[in-house]
Amino acid sequence: MEGEFLTVAIVVAVALLFDFTNGFHDTANVVATSISTRAMAPRVAVAYAAILNFVGAFISLEVAATVAEDVVDPAAVGLLAVFGGLVGAIAWNLTTWYFGLPSSSSHALIGGMVGAVLVAEGADAVFFEQGVVDKVMIPALVAPALAFAVAGLSMLLLYRIFGGLRPGPVARGFRAGQVVSGGLLALAHGTNDAQKTMGVIALALVAHGTLPASDPTPPTWVVVSAAAAIGLGTYAGGWRIIRTMGSRIHKMDSAQGFAAQGSGAAVILASTHVGFPLSTTHTISGAVIGSGAAKRLSAVRWGVAGNILAAWVLTVPAAATIGGGTYALTRLFGTGPVGPGVISVLALVAAGLLFARRVQEARSPAPTAAEA
Repeated sequence: MEGEFLTVAIVVAVALLFDFTNGFHDTANVVATSISTRAMAPRVAVAYAAILNFVGAFISLEVAATVAEDVVDPAAVGLLAVFGGLVGAIAWNLTTWYFGLPSSSSHALIGGMVGAVLVAEGADAVFFEQGVVDKVMIPALVAPALAFAVAGLSMLLLYRIFGGLRPGPVARGFRAGQVVSGGLLALAHGTNDAQKTMGVIALALVAHGTLPASDPTPPTWVVVSAAAAIGLGTYAGGWRIIRTMGSRIHKMDSAQGFAAQGSGAAVILASTHVGFPLSTTHTISGAVIGSGAAKRLSAVRWGVAGNILAAWVLTVPAAATIGGGTYALTRLFGTGPVGPGVISVLALVAAGLLFARRVQEARSPAPTAAEA
C-alpha cells in the first residue's frame, strides 16, 4: 500500500511539473502581443498573466471533466499509463520550447495519454470517436480558423473606424486596450489549460481508488495546486516562444495586438464553457496570423507560420509515441514506484541538460540556427 501511495505521489508531482511547463511554454500565448507592441513591459506582462492564469483556473471544471471522463476510460487507466502520458507531454513541450515553436501543450497531453493508454490497455480504453475526435480534434481545426476569421474581420472594422485618425493617440488607446484584452486572454488561458492537469490528476486518483470512476471531480487541493503550478510556470516565462509569437510571424501594431488578444480570448472562453480542451496555442496563433493577413497577406511570414503548422501536426503523434514508449519502459520495472522514480530522475537530468545547453547558446555572441 505504501508503494502504491508513493507511485501516486510521483504521478501527481509529474502532473504538476507538466502544468508548470504548460504555463512556461504557453506564456507566449498570453503576453507576446502586449510585449511586442510595448503595451506592457515584459516582466509586468508576465506577472499580470501569471496572476490571471491562477485566478482563471477556479472559474470552471468543465474541461477537467472532459479530460478525466471523455478521452480515455477512467475505469481502465492505471497509474503507470497516466505517468507515461505526462512524460510524453512534458518531453514534447520542452522539445518545442528548445526550438522556439509555439506548439500545443494541450494536444501534447492528450497525445501522451492516448499513446500510453493504447500500449497499456488497448484501443478499447480510448474513446476515439466521441472523445478524441469530437472533443479534441474537431475543435483543434475549428478554433484557429475561427480565431483567424474573427481577428481578421475585427482588424478590417478597426481600420475602417480609426484609419483616418491621428496614429499617435490611436496607438496609445489600443495599447491601453491591450491591458484589458491581454488580461482577458490570460484569464481564458488559465480557465482552459489548468483544468487539463486537474483532469489528469483526477484520473490518477481514480486509478488509486481515491475518486470514483463514475464522478472523477477534482478535489479542492487539486484545483489549487494546478492553478499555482500554471501560474508559476507562466511567471517563469518562455522567452524564445514569446519572440516567435510576438514578432517573427509578423510585426504587430497595437490595433492588431488588441484584435488578436480579444479574438483569441473570446474563442477560448466559449470553448471552455462547453468543456472542449482547446489548444490556446493554436487559437492565439490563428488570431495573430489573421490580424496580420487583414492588413496585407505579405505582412505575414508564411514560412514561420508553416513551421508552426508542422509542429501542430506532429504534436499528437510525437507525444503519443513518447508516452507509449515511456509506459513500456516504466513497466519493465514492475508496477511499483521504482519505474516512475527512475524515469523521473532520468527526465529531470535530460531537462537540466537541455536548459544548460539553451543557456550556453543564449550567451554565445553568434545567433543559433533556430534564431536566424
